[in-house]
Amino acid sequence: MDLENTLYLDLKDGRVVIELRPDLAPNHVARIKELVRAKFYDGVKFHRVIDGFMAQTGCPQGTGTGGSGTKLKAEFNDGKHVRGTCSMARAQSPDSADSQFFICFDTQSYLDRQYTIWGQVVEGMEFVDKIKKGAPRSGAVTDPDCIVTLRVAADSED
Repeated sequence: MDLENTLYLDLKDGRVVIELRPDLAPNHVARIKELVRAKFYDGVKFHRVIDGFMAQTGCPQGTGTGGSGTKLKAEFNDGKHVRGTCSMARAQSPDSADSQFFICFDTQSYLDRQYTIWGQVVEGMEFVDKIKKGAPRSGAVTDPDCIVTLRVAADSED
């Protein structure tokens, strides 16, 4: 395991290990690691969670309207949106991704080449499955779960 390209996502129920994919989206991976090292994601809510679809996080306001303030140019790639895929959320513009991302609960092939895939859960998907779900259509979550910590494995003490 390449610890520099591995994230430890600690959730209330346990640790999720994410393999970063700089081969698919080098600029997104670099930006995610920069934000992780700044502890940007610690305590951030999973503000939109739709059962069978995905869990979205990365908005510091917890509303889905905010970000880090740095937009990223799309790096659409040949990756597939399958169970455990980590991909960037964005607005209408392909180049509007910032800090928000989502983890797929199941295959969502219609998202392929429309959103930038930057990682894959390789351990702990059962903990992602336990993230509190929101309303069936909007995904809005009342009293949402949060990221406890998100770290680059190379920087982690455990």
